[in-house]
Amino acid sequence: MNDELKGEVTRGARALVVYPQMRGRGDLDPAARLEEARGLALAIGLVVADAMAIVIREPRAGTLFGEGQIQNIATACELEEAELVIVDGSLTAIQQRNLEEKLKRKVIDRTGLILEIFGERAATAEGRLQVELAHLDYQAGRLVRSWTHLERQRGGFGFLGGPGETQIEADRRMIRDRMARIRRELEQVRRTRGLHRDRREKAPWPVIALVGYTNAGKSTLFNRLTGASVMAENLLFATLDPTMRAIRLPAVEKAILSDTVGFISDLPTQLVAAFRATLEEVTAADVILHVRDIANPDTEAQKRQVLDVLADLGVVAGNGGDGDQGEGEAPSIPIVEVWNKWDLLGPEQAALLTEAVTHRDGETIVPLSALTGQGCDELLEVAGRMLTQDARLYSFVVPAADGQRLAFLHARGEVVAEEDAGEGPDGPQLRLQVRLSERERGRFGAL
Repeated sequence: MNDELKGEVTRGARALVVYPQMRGRGDLDPAARLEEARGLALAIGLVVADAMAIVIREPRAGTLFGEGQIQNIATACELEEAELVIVDGSLTAIQQRNLEEKLKRKVIDRTGLILEIFGERAATAEGRLQVELAHLDYQAGRLVRSWTHLERQRGGFGFLGGPGETQIEADRRMIRDRMARIRRELEQVRRTRGLHRDRREKAPWPVIALVGYTNAGKSTLFNRLTGASVMAENLLFATLDPTMRAIRLPAVEKAILSDTVGFISDLPTQLVAAFRATLEEVTAADVILHVRDIANPDTEAQKRQVLDVLADLGVVAGNGGDGDQGEGEAPSIPIVEVWNKWDLLGPEQAALLTEAVTHRDGETIVPLSALTGQGCDELLEVAGRMLTQDARLYSFVVPAADGQRLAFLHARGEVVAEEDAGEGPDGPQLRLQVRLSERERGRFGAL
């Protein structure tokens, strides 16, 4: 855990979760929001002693909650022996400090909690850089203590402070310098990732990206389809760093399946910016599998959150509510809705959703259970059809020695006929009749 919690709160500590329910906000259901906050706390090993929603009519600038509400929180902390208060919303630095003084306990908000999880889970060098940048951005406006640990990283910082420079000014400058360095390193990561993506554009395999709300079952589905052993637990943000594996589809010889970080409501703006490079993998996909926890009561609200993020990435035109893409526009990348956790539905709910599938015009939906494997074969068939749905028949003459272009045509298209085309400038040639999508035809032309 980060410096804010060290020495005060440890894994196994008892926490009180408080959800400030703002009047007039069309948010997730309070009960679902509290359950999600519980999951976030459990994800970093905290014990949730109790969880409560408090209606906020007029937010107080200094404390967010009213005096009576603060007293109720303090009483609950005493009764439940809670060492930490988690406010499932955003707190300003002043609100956080004032609440800590009044409650005599450590207080963190939703952003701080999610940053803790990301800091603990990031596995790659890129992930750790992104998390550190998000942490620094979050702390820059707070500066509740000295940042002497950054001095050691920079080396020889102390003498650079001008005469009369206050500690807080030195801290702010130190944070800005460190953030600038991390941004430069991340920019290099993005360039490298871009080069890798360009190579994949020319490689003979399409890319299928798994996206969805956190804990929707993406990693379980990834493991089911690829036979891999990616961390797949009933925890929020079990996956942070993208993972890729090869899979075989009925209509396509080989494809690359990519597992991505889960989305969540009110994702801290610092993380949206810091993890942009990771989410950009989605924009290079040929097909997106939107995995939904269809057994969750708030599955529609979760869907809207995911579509909002995809719209921000330019993958969909916008979210018109209740699943519409917005303004009647189709997504720029084909999307398959995967209704996961079908095994958790009761017979009546399953019958209702089965009926709903038949009335969703313009959407491709596959009900399945990643846990049992039910529906996974159908998903692979649908994904294969998506990759070849706008295919046309083309004729190409390719040198027999050009292995890259031949491999591309065999992997990305359906080779209908292949025959000897005689000698050419570069030796023996082959004439191929190939069914290719428009996108793959463009990629083949760039080889």
